[in-house]
Amino acid sequence: MTSRKKRPPPGSREKRGVASLEAAGPWLARQSIEEIECVVPDLAGVARGKIMPVRKFLGAPSMNLPLAVFYQTITGDFPEVMGTISAVQSDTDIFLNPDFATLAVVPWAQDPTAQVIHDAFHPDGRPVEEAPRQVLRRVLGLYRDRGWTPVVAPELEFYLVDKNTDPDYPLRPPVGRSGRPETGRQGYSIAAVNEFDALFEDMYEYSDAQGLEIDTLIHESGVAQMEINLRHGDPLELADQVFMFKRTIREAALEHDIYATFMAKPMAGEPGSAMHIHQSILDADGRPLFSDRKTGEATRAYLSFIAGQQRYLPAVMAVLAPYVNSYRRIARGTGAPVNTQWGHDNRTCGLRAPPSDPANRRLENRIPSSDANPYLAIAAVLAAGWLGMTQDLTPTEPVATDASALGIELPRNLLEALVLFEQCEALKDVLGGIFCGAYATVKRAEYETFMQTISPWEREFLLLNV
Repeated sequence: MTSRKKRPPPGSREKRGVASLEAAGPWLARQSIEEIECVVPDLAGVARGKIMPVRKFLGAPSMNLPLAVFYQTITGDFPEVMGTISAVQSDTDIFLNPDFATLAVVPWAQDPTAQVIHDAFHPDGRPVEEAPRQVLRRVLGLYRDRGWTPVVAPELEFYLVDKNTDPDYPLRPPVGRSGRPETGRQGYSIAAVNEFDALFEDMYEYSDAQGLEIDTLIHESGVAQMEINLRHGDPLELADQVFMFKRTIREAALEHDIYATFMAKPMAGEPGSAMHIHQSILDADGRPLFSDRKTGEATRAYLSFIAGQQRYLPAVMAVLAPYVNSYRRIARGTGAPVNTQWGHDNRTCGLRAPPSDPANRRLENRIPSSDANPYLAIAAVLAAGWLGMTQDLTPTEPVATDASALGIELPRNLLEALVLFEQCEALKDVLGGIFCGAYATVKRAEYETFMQTISPWEREFLLLNV
């Protein structure tokens, strides 16, 4: 373990968020903040932006970046032709304005530092449609126009792995406090979580300092695989929390000389990592839309919400499983769902109706992988549900047996998923055509980069045999 920094005692920091620039100045002064990380989530959910002194930030909180930041691939490249815009247009400036509700300390920083998430706008004031936060806001606006309020609760799985500086070598589980790496599968084991108590103490402290509301921590079924559940709430706020939590657990793990990874399938022979999303809807009176007020039974809206996800999830699979590695998780015998069947408390289904009372009736979508951008994944599943309700779709009958035995209904690779994504006009109307064009362009470029890499499997089985 590395040495730990001296930090303020619990409760000495204010929770995140202020109402305005005027309130930000005193808040930053009380925290003795010296620098601000001005961040914007890109299509991959990576934090892009600038770091500036507090004085400069308070004098001019808006900053500019090229539009190309939303066309950058996970490898750092920029496609030559960018969907609906040209390479010249992509290099024009956009303006990023801080959402002061997201202002928070950066608890792992050596010097007093704060962070704030920004929204992107064109010079004429139009929101940048490629920006993931704007995509989610667009979907939430469609719900708001109907008098509906979505509520979500993400569950995020990840692995702790030993440091891996050579990508040709497979990942290995890290050594815990016992001095030994985990062997076998320790699902729900308290002792296996206790192996990394010091790391998780830091994680909780960092999360508390940023106002991240962690509900539970459990050990999942994979070797050194963990799951964090966040409390239910507003979809944009929860997407912000997932975005910030990913940074938090990575930083906490690095302090203990290990990695935390959100790859969908980081280790062969181990289960993949998911981002399950629980969803419910409130009506204009703030009451559950999914339960009848008199009988408490499931409403037509609930069934249509399920049906919309059944119909449209294959078309947004490129968002829910955004990389070539993501599809290694979608296979029989891995514990991951392989279709869009639904069932009551049936975890073999892609869509699970958890047991609950009428006030808490919800749908759990178990298909997204943990590598998905949280803003886009939440927007995608809510978009599918919205289409189901507005089109009054009818779901299939619920499945009470092993749903994986019914066959694979989801795309098996990124190219298949992109074809479905680009052909679905209904989703373009909901998510935005400009975003969909940009996203498909970036994902096709990433796939082409992947195809330039020769894998160990190819060297092992093809080198001397073909």
